[in-house]
Amino acid sequence: MHARRIGLLGGSFNPAHGGHRRISLFAAEELGLDEVWWLVSPGNPLKPRAGMAPLPARVKSAIRLARRAPIRVTAIERELGTRYTIDTLRALTRRYPDREFVWLMGADNLAQFHQWKDWRGIARAMPIAVIARPGYDGEAIASPATAWLRRHRVEAAEFRNRGEWSAPSLVTLRFDPDPRSATAIRRADPEWAGRYSQVPPRDQLTFRRIFPISRGERVQAP
Repeated sequence: MHARRIGLLGGSFNPAHGGHRRISLFAAEELGLDEVWWLVSPGNPLKPRAGMAPLPARVKSAIRLARRAPIRVTAIERELGTRYTIDTLRALTRRYPDREFVWLMGADNLAQFHQWKDWRGIARAMPIAVIARPGYDGEAIASPATAWLRRHRVEAAEFRNRGEWSAPSLVTLRFDPDPRSATAIRRADPEWAGRYSQVPPRDQLTFRRIFPISRGERVQAP
């Protein structure tokens, strides 16, 4: 019996929407995952703070979208105290040695992946599955990270059937583009977070209540 296989999808989820759910279920099917964990970032210094909803509201929106699906919503990065993705992934592999992880990212992230702290370390820490995203394929293909990862490319079927995962591995997943975006949702409904402002949600991984970020608290960075 193999270890439980978990896909990790990080993001602001500001708010979570059906596109997040759709790509997660697609990746789970294509890669043979037992679950997908949505890592709701405490905050990203590369994104503007204006318009960023409080962490509890973003987690609540994600929990609502993840209902009745093999998806867990967590803000564990805040508990771990990690600032960079590489540190988060290393901490998760230490905390959950009985899991096999794959990092899920969109093609837009692959296009600027080489700007992340120790991106080669991320690639060596766990396999990476890249999900096509409209408008970013050209930039992703031309990126320095793709040039480095190309030699480690694995077909999805081969990856799914491997007895044991290894890294670096790059799997490219393609499916019909999903036009939904958090930016469009915020434009259409700028007060969306107000509907999630009551009881703080419970983290689905640590089971702790998630409260608003205090002033001066460190935020997440790539």
